[in-house]
Amino acid sequence: MQNEISIEQRLGRIEQLLLGQKNVLTFDEACLFTGISRSYMYKLTCGCRIPHYKPNGKNIFFNRSELES
Repeated sequence: MQNEISIEQRLGRIEQLLLGQKNVLTFDEACLFTGISRSYMYKLTCGCRIPHYKPNGKNIFFNRSELES
């Protein structure tokens, strides 16, 4: 029974696969995608050191291709 993967592990894998398909990432998704902590990501966005977008002035979004480069 050790070869069986738990449901949580399977869902985690599915989430990672879906994350790779999106072009626009939310703040939390960008943190997962880059491996950067939330606090450091906030620091980068406040200092305009990482490309990001705030279309309504509240939520932060990232373009996946810009994060890759």
